[in-house]
Amino acid sequence: MSGYTAGDITVHDTIAGIAQVTRAMRKTGRPVVLVPTMGALHEGHLELVRAAQSLPRAVVVASIFVNPLQFGEGEDFEAYPRTLDDDVAKLKAVGCELVFAPNAREMYPNGFRSTVQPGPLADELEGATRPGHFAGALTVVNKLFNITNCTDAIFGEKDYQQLALMQQMVTDLNMPVQLHGVPVIRETDGLAMSSRNRYLSAEERELAVTLSAALTAGAHVGDHGADAVLSTARAVLAERPEVDVDYLELRGPGLGPVPEEGEARLLVAARVGTTRLIDNVGVLLGDMREREIAQAALSAAGLDDQPLTEEEMAELKKLKARVDEVRAEREAREARDGLRGAGFAAGSGAGTAGSAGSAGGMDSRVDGVDGDTVRRPVSEGGSAGTTDSTSATDSDSATEGGR
Repeated sequence: MSGYTAGDITVHDTIAGIAQVTRAMRKTGRPVVLVPTMGALHEGHLELVRAAQSLPRAVVVASIFVNPLQFGEGEDFEAYPRTLDDDVAKLKAVGCELVFAPNAREMYPNGFRSTVQPGPLADELEGATRPGHFAGALTVVNKLFNITNCTDAIFGEKDYQQLALMQQMVTDLNMPVQLHGVPVIRETDGLAMSSRNRYLSAEERELAVTLSAALTAGAHVGDHGADAVLSTARAVLAERPEVDVDYLELRGPGLGPVPEEGEARLLVAARVGTTRLIDNVGVLLGDMREREIAQAALSAAGLDDQPLTEEEMAELKKLKARVDEVRAEREAREARDGLRGAGFAAGSGAGTAGSAGSAGGMDSRVDGVDGDTVRRPVSEGGSAGTTDSTSATDSDSATEGGR
């Protein structure tokens, strides 16, 4: 096929050239997987390529384009490293077969007339100090999706806000592209790999590790809640005042509100010397043992394979709190009965047995709650072990469809 040689690398610098090849590949039923980069490739980029190659029958296209539209005033567009020959050699070494490396005139022949407007999230975090950055990033990626005819695209989670906005764009604009996030690739000392790391002096390089150290420390206290995560991370950063922190924030999934319990994301941006660095880490908030126990019991009983939602866990906790109240009342009643003497207890044995029978029913329900969910409510007038499996299934389907 013209423009493509299996087992070798072909570099295209025109839209027409790469589009012709990828259209032909799509016609054979092979997925086209895009790995968008700005060049100056390091091991983190190559891990993205390897992730793309892991998709069955994938044709991987690595794009190399320093996009002027996403650089703001005073940023390092002119100074940004351009190392195309070295980049192509690295891509060839890992078996990448297609590279798209256009220039700005090829990508924007009519200037910057039409752009993607990413919405309010683009004005937060990175966007607060880099106005227009995400509009530029989303615009060029939108163009790359169209040019390469890709079915899938690979992004690193280091630029977590960018990944969230890319997913937002794909969802809101009904783009037929599946996005895949790859966890942050780190140096042996924990520093997130970045093309900007080359700007750091030896002393600054040591200071930069403070970012990942702060994130790690914060993540380790997630079971104590959001405040503990932030205060712990801030304490680590405060030990190195030479690190000029721009922001340290904890966000929920998709960078929404922070949940009381569950998955969250801790993000940091700071300047070390003249170099601005970003990093982030996933955090589990709250004590997850109750959720794990409930989920494991469900799976062991063969009742449900779907993860418990936040709403379901909240209802489960309310029910368990009520069960604890009933237990406490029962224990207090039994303690009072014990003080009345053996003669009185013998005379009221039937009543005690009835009370114990009721408590026993509640105990069986407690066992069910510990390993079950309120999606299986106890029927009115039925036994504690009776469940409504149809209702649970419908609820699960609706929950999964809404995620």
